[in-house]
Amino acid sequence: MEKNGKIPIMSPTPADFPPLQRPRNAGAGHGFPGGPVGLAVYDLDRTLTRRGTWVPWLAFWLRHQAPWRVVLLPLLLVPAAGHALKLVSRGGLKAAAHRIAMGRRVRRERVAPAAAAFAARVIAEELFPAALAAVAADRAAGRRLVLATASNAYYAEAIGAALGFDAVLATPSRWDGDRLDWRPGGENNYGAAKAARLAAALDGAAFAFTSDHVSDLPAFELALASGGVAIAANPSPALRRLATARGWPIVDWGQVAESWFERG
Repeated sequence: MEKNGKIPIMSPTPADFPPLQRPRNAGAGHGFPGGPVGLAVYDLDRTLTRRGTWVPWLAFWLRHQAPWRVVLLPLLLVPAAGHALKLVSRGGLKAAAHRIAMGRRVRRERVAPAAAAFAARVIAEELFPAALAAVAADRAAGRRLVLATASNAYYAEAIGAALGFDAVLATPSRWDGDRLDWRPGGENNYGAAKAARLAAALDGAAFAFTSDHVSDLPAFELALASGGVAIAANPSPALRRLATARGWPIVDWGQVAESWFERG
């Protein structure tokens, strides 16, 4: 974090990723096939972590910043039912949960320290040691590290910065001056939207993409089209079947915890 307490903005542009020479030990970590793979892109939830981060973030906020808002949680049943009936999008459900748990607007001076504390907790308690080892191997091999996640940017950027990632692509936050708005600042960074942002940011550079879920198929295919590699980590049953059928590397870094709210 910066000295003024603000979370650094780390949304990448093509200029952030000049061409890299493939290091001699580039086979370390994931055992990539030959070729100039200078970027390693990781999903966050259930890829690097044991569980999703959105519900734990809301619980963390409620416990440390707004305990009284617990009484409002039954209101979540309405957007949750709408999502189950396909009337409310994933992004809409997240926005509704944010408004109920955190309020319409929150000052940055409250959000930034809470995000940093939450990031420290995630790193201490939720990361797979083998996933951290893979990230460290990519860094040692000279690869730029990018975290691409549907998690909200205001805390995902804190996690990415603490882990030493070079850039974070997350669901954009909407700031009105120094106040965080309950509405997202852009499209939920999920599925095809994540792949589109990666394509725009990496500008054709070869990259490896690691994720746990088949919803990231567009990003997997983008990685392969770039000359990179698709890696299924702790894969969901559907992704495991797909990766097996296509001959993609599969790594099991640990047992993930399921959450209907976050999988829904």
